[in-house]
Amino acid sequence: MIDSTDIDINEADWRLRVFDALSFPTLILKPDRTILAANKKFYERNRARAAKIIGRTCEDILSEDRTVKHMSCSGANCPLQRVLESKENQSVVHKKIADDGEIIWEERVFAPILGDCGEVKYVIESLRDITKVKHLEKKYSDVRQLIDKVVQSSVSAIMASDRKGEIILMNKAAEELFGYSVSDANLVNIEDFYPPGVAREIMKKLRDENIGEVGKLPSTQVNIITKKGEQIPVEMTSAIIYEDGQEAASAAIFNDLREKQAVQKKLEETENQLFQSEKLASLGRLAAGVAHEINNPLTSILLYGNLMKEKLEEEHPLANNLNYVLEDAERCKEIVKNLLAYSRQTQPAKDVFYLNNLVGESLRLIRDQKLFMNVKIIKELDDCQILVNADKNQLCQVLINLIINAIDAMEGRGTLTLKTYRDRKEVKAYIAVTDTGSGIPLENLSKVFDPFFTTKEIGKGTGLGLSMAYGILEENHGKISIEHTGPEGTTILLELPEEPVSNEFQFMSIG
Repeated sequence: MIDSTDIDINEADWRLRVFDALSFPTLILKPDRTILAANKKFYERNRARAAKIIGRTCEDILSEDRTVKHMSCSGANCPLQRVLESKENQSVVHKKIADDGEIIWEERVFAPILGDCGEVKYVIESLRDITKVKHLEKKYSDVRQLIDKVVQSSVSAIMASDRKGEIILMNKAAEELFGYSVSDANLVNIEDFYPPGVAREIMKKLRDENIGEVGKLPSTQVNIITKKGEQIPVEMTSAIIYEDGQEAASAAIFNDLREKQAVQKKLEETENQLFQSEKLASLGRLAAGVAHEINNPLTSILLYGNLMKEKLEEEHPLANNLNYVLEDAERCKEIVKNLLAYSRQTQPAKDVFYLNNLVGESLRLIRDQKLFMNVKIIKELDDCQILVNADKNQLCQVLINLIINAIDAMEGRGTLTLKTYRDRKEVKAYIAVTDTGSGIPLENLSKVFDPFFTTKEIGKGTGLGLSMAYGILEENHGKISIEHTGPEGTTILLELPEEPVSNEFQFMSIG
C-alpha cells in the first residue's frame, strides 16, 4: 500500500509497517508539498490507489474534496509552511459536509521530520476526525452559556472565589449588592467582603462534618461589607467546588435581608401596638367600672368626714385621726380622677396650633415652679413654625407629665432639653424630651407604657401617666416611644402628623 521509492526498505521496513498501522489517515510530504507516502487508513478513507495519491500535492487532494468547506491554505495560512519555518507541530481544522448533510470536523496535524543537520526533511500530515469533540464542545458551550445566563439573570447575588480568595465570578446582582464591578472585585480578596474572621469561619463550617454535608453550608445569616464599608445583613448558602477530589474554589448565593427585616420589624411594631391598644381598651373599661363604683362611697366619706371635722374642736383627740382619713380619701379621689381620665371615651377636641407654643404653655402650666430650681432647661425649638392638628389640652397634659417624670428621674438636678423638629419627607412633627437621669433599666423598657406600672414609692405615683400618654397620642394619630435610654439619660419622643400651612396661618405668621 505504500510507495517506498525514495525509502530504503532494508533499513526502514519496521518503520514502514508502523506507519501503515497508524489508526489515523496519514501522509508523508516533501517540503514542496509533494506526497511521498500514504498509509493504509488514508487510502481507505479516500477510496483511492497509490497512483492517484503519490506525487501529487496535499493542496490538490484537498481541492478535490468537495465536502470540505472552502478554506484558504496558502501563504501564512499554510500549516506546512509554518512547520518549515518554525520546525514545530502545526494544525488546521476543516469543516466538511457529508453527502447526507451531516457536518464533519477534521483536524490536520503537521509534524516535522528533521534531517541530520536539523533541517526539515519531511513532514507528516495526520487527519483526525474531531466531530464528536466538536459536538461535545458545542454542547458544553451551549450549557455554559445557559448557565451564564441563569447566573447573570438571577435576582440573588452569586459570587465565586478560588482557593486564594480571589474573585473569579460575580453576577450583576452581586455587583449591585456589594458595590463592586467585576474589575474592582479582582483587586480585593474574598475576606474583604465580610467582617474580620467571618470568611474563615464560613470555610471552617463548610469543612465541618457535623454541620450538614461536607462542602455545603445550609442557609445561614451573616453580615457582608460593601465597597462603601456599609454592613448589610444577608441570608447565604455556600458550597466548595472540587476538582479531582481537591478543593478548587468556593461559591456562595446571597439574599439581601434589609427589606425582609424592615417588613418584619414593621409587623412586630404593628402587632405590639395592636396588643397595647387592646390591653389599654380592656383595662380602660375595667378602670371606668372600678372608678364609678368607688366614687360614690368615696364622696360619702369625704362629705361626712368634713362634717365631722367642722363639729370637732381643734384640740379634740380624734381630730388628727380624722385629718389622716380625709387626706387618704383625697388621695383616693385623685386616683379615681386619674382612672376616669385613663378610661375616657370621648373624642379629642382637635385644633390646629403651633408645636413650639405647646412647649411654652406646658412649662407655664406646671404649678410647682420650685421643681425647676436646680434644673437647667434648654429649648431647641425648630425655627420653622410647625403646625399640628390635635387636642392641645391633652398634649399639654402629656408633656407636663413627661417633664415632671424627667425631673424626678434626675432627682431635681440636671438638664432638661425640649426639642421640636420636623421630617418633611415623612410629613411628621416631633417633640423630644431629654433628661440627664440614670436611664430606664433594660428589664423595665417593655413595661413603661403598661397601666399601673411605676418605679416610684407607694403613694407617689399611680403608674397611669405614660399609659395615658400612649392612649392620648394614639387618639391624636401620633406615637410615643423611648428613643434612647442609658446611664447618661433618657429621650422620650412624641410623633404627630404635621399639618399643612393654610393661607390663614400664613397671614397670621406675616402679621
